[in-house]
Amino acid sequence: MSEFLYVEKYRPHKIEDCILPDRLKKVFQEYVTEGNIPNLMLTGTAGCGKTTVAKAMCEEIGCNFLFINSSDERGIDMLRTKIKGYASTVSLTGGRKVIILDEADYLTPEAQAGLRGAIEEFSENCSFIFTCNFKARLIDALHSRCSVVDFALKGDEKAKMAAQMFKRLSVILKEEGITYDKDVLGKIVQRYFPDYRRTLNELQRYSTSGNIDAGVLSQVESVRKLDDLIKALKDKDFSTMRKWVVNNSDIDQSRIFRSIYDNLCVYLKPESVPMAVVTLAKYQYQAAFVADQELNLVACLTELMVECEVK
Repeated sequence: MSEFLYVEKYRPHKIEDCILPDRLKKVFQEYVTEGNIPNLMLTGTAGCGKTTVAKAMCEEIGCNFLFINSSDERGIDMLRTKIKGYASTVSLTGGRKVIILDEADYLTPEAQAGLRGAIEEFSENCSFIFTCNFKARLIDALHSRCSVVDFALKGDEKAKMAAQMFKRLSVILKEEGITYDKDVLGKIVQRYFPDYRRTLNELQRYSTSGNIDAGVLSQVESVRKLDDLIKALKDKDFSTMRKWVVNNSDIDQSRIFRSIYDNLCVYLKPESVPMAVVTLAKYQYQAAFVADQELNLVACLTELMVECEVK
């Protein structure tokens, strides 16, 4: 099934082919050239290439690696069985083994504490790579045992990375025999950048007809009717606010939080803006691990409704 997904079919297998700023590509290429991957913590927003880089380094070096999705296997049992069983044996290729803990910010505190000891216990045989969206959720003991690499883009890098993404997507569409309008493709990149994974997934969805043209722009998600939400907050209208949340449930919550944040000064009285910023930051952080995303967003908007004054 994965071979039919663009994100897997076109996943780079070499660092040279990864969409990265030169400064980061140089760091990872040095690890590959040396043939030795240290303990790493790769941090950054969703879809920016952390997992791809981790796998590409291992594949390019040719070392054995174990991949664990920590959002599915997050407890101490995973450490006791999978990790210790794998790390305690010698690599068949004779080199160091690598364990990739993807989405490591979902690991339980107990599992994180156990990994601290595992890193030291198997240091002669195995390296660990942690990928995470929120590095603050990982304990200090893991930070101190890893080289932390932040994938956040600097100001002058964003345009270059967007251009690289556009070029890569153009190649993929040609490979798949899909015709496309360059302006439309540019708008799709602009909408989802820097989430390369999301961009590619959405592009595959839009391309089912064999053509990417202006007709797909109506499908490109946007936060709908923000004015209606603000009016509901002003009127203390919980029912309308909740309906707004349901109507926007197909949109990534980080985009909703960002849209509200970008318009705070437009809709709120100046004295309410600081409180709103703190509230949005709190609930956006919680959104990474809560079980019910809708409830989390409704709770956030309810707090804004009660605590903030709308113009």
